[in-house]
Amino acid sequence: SWIMGIDLKAGGRMKKKNRTDIKSKNLYLKLLVKLFKFLARRSNSNFHKVILRRLLNSKTQRPPVSISRIIKQVKPEEKKTIVIVGTVTNDERLLEVPKMTVCALKFTEAARARILKAGGQVMTIDQLIVKNPTGTNTVLLRAPKRREAMKHWGAAPGAPHSKTRPYAPNKGGNKSERPKRRNDHQL
Repeated sequence: SWIMGIDLKAGGRMKKKNRTDIKSKNLYLKLLVKLFKFLARRSNSNFHKVILRRLLNSKTQRPPVSISRIIKQVKPEEKKTIVIVGTVTNDERLLEVPKMTVCALKFTEAARARILKAGGQVMTIDQLIVKNPTGTNTVLLRAPKRREAMKHWGAAPGAPHSKTRPYAPNKGGNKSERPKRRNDHQL
């Protein structure tokens, strides 16, 4: 007699594909992940779960946020702590920076100096958890993940129905960025 295969429940051998640990060798990030895994498990606050999920993201999924984007999204009168799981960068086009409290993984030197000069406060995520364990009165922000580099990914530039941008500066004359086409008379 022959044996049939295993009767799998609906979904079959599908496994969770979410990250459970960080791939970076950065000790500070590893300690933050360890802390937030504990907090997400032991508290019923959704804030910890969101921060943990964003900490587990790769660096490309944590794009930098400029000061101008922070000011656009959050009004300074609200007196809320702005939390960013990523880097905060300076925007030189911005003339005035209002007083605000910003918490992030990293700050560029210019961004840190401008926020502090305006009378604001700069803190890391572990300092925020000591000051405000439940994450109340905070605003979570993140930058759009669509980057310039992503416009070059995909099918070759010039291929049929390709929306991919070539790396070459000129679009019309450069034949090196186009795929080789077969003529009808060649076989």
